[in-house]
Amino acid sequence: MAGIRLASLALSLLLALGLAAFGLAVSWSQLRGPSDTERLVVLQRGMSLSAIASSLEQQGVIRNAGLFNLWLRLSGRADELRAGEYRFPAGASGAEVADTLLKGLTYKRRVTVPEGVTTDRALALVAEAAGLQGAAPAGVAEGALLPETYQYEWGDGRAALVTRMQRAQLELMNSLWPQRAANLPLQSPEQALILASIVERETALAEERPRIAGVFLNRLRMGMRLQSDPTVEYGLRLRGRPEGQPLTRDDLETDTPYNTYRIRGLPPAPIANPGRAAIAAVLQPAATNELYFVADGTGGHAFAVTLDEHNRNVARYRALRAE
Repeated sequence: MAGIRLASLALSLLLALGLAAFGLAVSWSQLRGPSDTERLVVLQRGMSLSAIASSLEQQGVIRNAGLFNLWLRLSGRADELRAGEYRFPAGASGAEVADTLLKGLTYKRRVTVPEGVTTDRALALVAEAAGLQGAAPAGVAEGALLPETYQYEWGDGRAALVTRMQRAQLELMNSLWPQRAANLPLQSPEQALILASIVERETALAEERPRIAGVFLNRLRMGMRLQSDPTVEYGLRLRGRPEGQPLTRDDLETDTPYNTYRIRGLPPAPIANPGRAAIAAVLQPAATNELYFVADGTGGHAFAVTLDEHNRNVARYRALRAE
């Protein structure tokens, strides 16, 4: 009998201690956390629960690693934690931290590839993006990447992200090409991509893209040279010329495969990575008989049907610059 009483007493004591520990963990879990600012924490693959709790305490996310460990074990889901980078707001309670981990709400990082950047610049942005692993691939073609904002997680590979960008550009062109306007002087999606890259580099105004595309397409139909300054700049840059130098008359007469003042038709490849709007503008251009455009001094362009009208627009622009 005495043994039964002792066993019963021990069981009661253990139950009381368990309830006390549970009550303590519950109370602790609701307290505001110690951080005054948000915290980004990387949990490496293979970390134990104790190591995770210690890391969170050391980085100021939780107050007590032991109680956090207990709280997760009492949840019965401690083995569901996944590696990754997590963002915790300032003052997050223990329960909020645990909930973020149990739901696997890893932090989504972003890298933005602006419209009209070259492939070299796009790959440099990927190389500079924090949290990615491995090297960006070499030999990616100009125009092969779709400019937009891409989400990724800590530990993702750079090569995989670049592959996503390539796939996005290919899928976009495959979806838009069948919907192109009738009688375009373009024989393939590759030619559309080349012209879209030129349109992209000619204007930063979305509303101008279909009109500029219309001008270039009219010129192609008539066998006129495109005479696009960005193509000249690109050809010279391939020869080592620093970016940003103003073009001279001699530059316009320099023979490169990309100098559309010298060659007829399209250059051999894109000169940048065009975005969705530029590609759509080329495939659905404005209906116009215009053949010329020049900067108007306000960030846009003045368009013309005849050379005389264009020359007047050029003179007006030069006068504005002189002022």
